[in-house]
Amino acid sequence: MRKDRLYFFTFLSIAIIFIIIAGIAAQYFVKASANQMLVAQLESGRREAKGIAGLASYQLESGLDKQTVVQNIQKSIQSTNLPSVFVSMFDWSGKEVCHPDITRVGQKMAPNESIVSTVDGEITSEDFYNLLQNYGDTKNIDKPDSGEMDTEIIFLHPVANTDWIVGVHANLKLISDQINELRNKFFIILTIMGFVIILSSVITVRLIGSFYERKLESEKKVLEEEVINLAKLNKALDRYQQKVSEVKPKQEAILESKKTEETKKRILTYSRHELLPVSIEEIAYIYTENTITYVIDVEGKRSTVNDSLDNLYSDLDSDFFYRANRQFIIAISSIEKIIRYGKNNLKIVMSPDCDIDIIIGKNKASEFKKWLNK
Repeated sequence: MRKDRLYFFTFLSIAIIFIIIAGIAAQYFVKASANQMLVAQLESGRREAKGIAGLASYQLESGLDKQTVVQNIQKSIQSTNLPSVFVSMFDWSGKEVCHPDITRVGQKMAPNESIVSTVDGEITSEDFYNLLQNYGDTKNIDKPDSGEMDTEIIFLHPVANTDWIVGVHANLKLISDQINELRNKFFIILTIMGFVIILSSVITVRLIGSFYERKLESEKKVLEEEVINLAKLNKALDRYQQKVSEVKPKQEAILESKKTEETKKRILTYSRHELLPVSIEEIAYIYTENTITYVIDVEGKRSTVNDSLDNLYSDLDSDFFYRANRQFIIAISSIEKIIRYGKNNLKIVMSPDCDIDIIIGKNKASEFKKWLNK
């Protein structure tokens, strides 16, 4: 259950992050793409308007009368009634002189049509985009559907030596719908990408998590086995600790029985310039450091001895003393506890405490356990 919640929150976090990033990116890409489209339409309309105005001026300069020029211009634009951008020619009073829709010729400009450009100034693609945004926000309130195109004149170019003006019309509704369609395509693409990215991310996280879970489970089993073995070892030690009171009498009896075998009852040690005999049963542990052999008794007193650990260990009873490593000989009665050290080693904690760690290597661990279970 905990793992499922973890994967769920992982999925939710990635989804929220992607939605935030995708939302910001979509707005940016839609605006950038719309601006490119509007730039192309504006440029196309400007060129056409300038071309129509230049054609009318040239024909008038060639001696053609205005009526003939109007007829020629009407023929040239009558088939260009583009749904998004088109051109028309009108006079200064707003009367249509030429229009792709011939029924509009001779009429005043449509009442729902406004001019957002001037003869001297041109609308930019940024202004055009903002105009479309405002149109999208207000079209249902300020501009009810009347069956006519919602257009704006976005570019004006005068015809020289006349009162005619060529205007570029933009069908706001159709261009706005084109931008909305572009926005919808972006969101669809980002939605599909988001689904794929989020799903693949969650699957990847789950696969990685499963790998490490299996690895942790394996390590956990090994650790549990080591803990169980260590618990058994400490349990055996507890049993020996309970018999500590019986160890000394037994040790004394064994030593007494081995008198004939010349078993040592004490070790002669030195404390500074003083000779100090230490009884075998009073020894807690013996160790070497910097080529000096130290004897620590059960009260924590330290003295030195002029003998090697090998010679000392050969004179001690192996039932009560154990050679832990090259540096230490320990007495079973002074072992306080055994703890796991590293991967397969054991650390012996003595009483009295020892400043140096007493480590039993993995090669001697099984031997030490058998010694404890004698």
